[in-house]
Amino acid sequence: MTSPTTTAEGTGDRELLARASAGDRAAFGQLYDRHVRPVYWQAYAVVRDQREAEDVTQDVFITTWDKIRRITVVDDSVLPWLLVTARYTALNARRRSQKVSARSIQLNAELPDDASVEDEVVAGQIRGEIDKAVAALSPTDQRLYEMCVAGDHTYELAARELGVSHAAVRNRVSRLRTRLRADLRSMRETS
Repeated sequence: MTSPTTTAEGTGDRELLARASAGDRAAFGQLYDRHVRPVYWQAYAVVRDQREAEDVTQDVFITTWDKIRRITVVDDSVLPWLLVTARYTALNARRRSQKVSARSIQLNAELPDDASVEDEVVAGQIRGEIDKAVAALSPTDQRLYEMCVAGDHTYELAARELGVSHAAVRNRVSRLRTRLRADLRSMRETS
């Protein structure tokens, strides 16, 4: 009888991980197929939203690929590492989602009680322009925006999570803020 982390051919997670870290995408695909369901359910248990859990699951496997040489295998299984990563990624996603909701509420709350429909429309356009400007960023810059601008990550925490230096995060976030300000300024000038 084979264990859940060993196929009928006897290929365990440790071997698949070693092959994947050497660039074998098929081995990584086998790890993915083997563990995607429990990773999804771990994410879903935290975020309680199907789409968000799917996004978290995708992020977990992207992180797995990025950190493949540093993964700790426990009892010939990567599942414990994947589940811990899924939990923390889901918690971060939930915090981001709560911050976005809070930011929307805050932007609406900043409108005076006697705000006109026009004011509300303008506030909605600004939120839309921010979202559009963020969507135009590279995936890494989008992640930095979520962590350091919209989120509560320190540069040090973001650097550790992304596997880059503190200085790299500081510089990218500075450029990111400058770009977003310029995008919003040009939007205001054209309206």
